Amino acid sequence: MTSETTIQSHETPRAKRGWVGGVILILIGGLALLSQFVNFDERFFLPALSAIFLVWGVLTRKTGLIIPGGILAGVALGAYMVEGQYDSVAEPAQGALFLLSFAAGWVLITLISFYTNADHRPSLWPLIPGGIIAVVGGLMLVGGQALKVLELLGQGWPVILIAVGLYMIFRRKEMVE
Repeated sequence: MTSETTIQSHETPRAKRGWVGGVILILIGGLALLSQFVNFDERFFLPALSAIFLVWGVLTRKTGLIIPGGILAGVALGAYMVEGQYDSVAEPAQGALFLLSFAAGWVLITLISFYTNADHRPSLWPLIPGGIIAVVGGLMLVGGQALKVLELLGQGWPVILIAVGLYMIFRRKEMVE
């Protein structure tokens, strides 16, 4: 009597993630190596790097990987806009377009996090820096009085930090007592 044993391949979750990480590192390294020898249009480097991180994050369902992907996507879009299509736009509108594009990258993180988070809830924290960047970009785009408001905010933000810090200290004392 012979007994047959079936050999099954049981990859651990870590092993499954390892191949994705290996492929991504090979792609990044290959892209960097290729750019040294081939006249590579540098406008495609940031979008390609962004896409690598975004795809990696989606495939492994890791929100931490979509963060650099979203940030790079916003920077790439902003660079494309101010160096390409809107290069003739005067300052501060050109800076405003860059900031609004950068803010869109932060919103992208929240949107993709619907999928990558295990509970399918979005990560809302990226909307905080994205919102602040968008407000600054919007004020720059509006110009005029909005620029004066932006200047006042630029001078007054340390006072806001001090006030919040004091509030946190005194609130903590109330909780302890």
